[in-house]
Amino acid sequence: MKPIVLSIAGSDPSAGAGLQADLKAIAANGGYAATVVTAITAQNTREVRRVARLAAELVRDQLDAVFSDLKVAAVKSGMLGSADVVREVVRALRKFRPAHYVCDPVLFAGSGVRLLDRQGLAALRRELLPLATLVTPNVDEAEALSGEKIEDLDQAGRAAESLLADGAQAVLVKGGHLRGAPAADLLVTAASRQVFAADFIDTPHTHGTGCIYASAIATGLARGLSLTRAIEMAKKFVTGAIRHGVAIGGGSGPADPLYAMQQPEDGRPRAEFTRAGGGL
Repeated sequence: MKPIVLSIAGSDPSAGAGLQADLKAIAANGGYAATVVTAITAQNTREVRRVARLAAELVRDQLDAVFSDLKVAAVKSGMLGSADVVREVVRALRKFRPAHYVCDPVLFAGSGVRLLDRQGLAALRRELLPLATLVTPNVDEAEALSGEKIEDLDQAGRAAESLLADGAQAVLVKGGHLRGAPAADLLVTAASRQVFAADFIDTPHTHGTGCIYASAIATGLARGLSLTRAIEMAKKFVTGAIRHGVAIGGGSGPADPLYAMQQPEDGRPRAEFTRAGGGL
């Protein structure tokens, strides 16, 4: 039976990020995706035009409906939108106690639009991070959460240690364009530091990569992989998704989490699929 992975996030109608990207990534990595919607956005590959945050009570009802009926093996959260919704996620995690929780702290859209207000940021840091198996901030998010300036892996490590002090079990700072270490991510736990590196792919079509990465990690954990192995698998997977990014629209097209499920002309599965760990 496929493990159930719950995505708590906003909706992207262009289907490049948010719940839509999570659904694809979880399915491609062998999980069954359940969803809780936190916000409806009006966005495309160029811009975020509008964000409508759902009432916290409606988010609560969705959480209770899913958890009371489905055996959720892992949870991944993305855009939460408000302090009240952050606290509903905290309540649900404490009540239902899933084995794994991956927090992707979505604070800003790629266009710079703020997606979580300052009260929500404070609630996320004080109340939600202590419940996280893993927190996966990019550099901008790690700076906002920690107050540390990040330009290299050493500074990323100091920022991660600040989040560990807030109670997170592990922090994965996604390097992206870090100086001297492009496409390198740093995992920091109380016991160790580990770098996960990949080829840097120079492409504008990277929309949704953070969502895909965190969802793939959560699915790996739900399948019983260790944290390190889940990140290794997800890093290969998201790199493949970026390599096969989709050039749609007039802006930044999405990475493609379904790339590995497509059949080449000879009818054989793509080799990347097996290496990434999807579908096993």
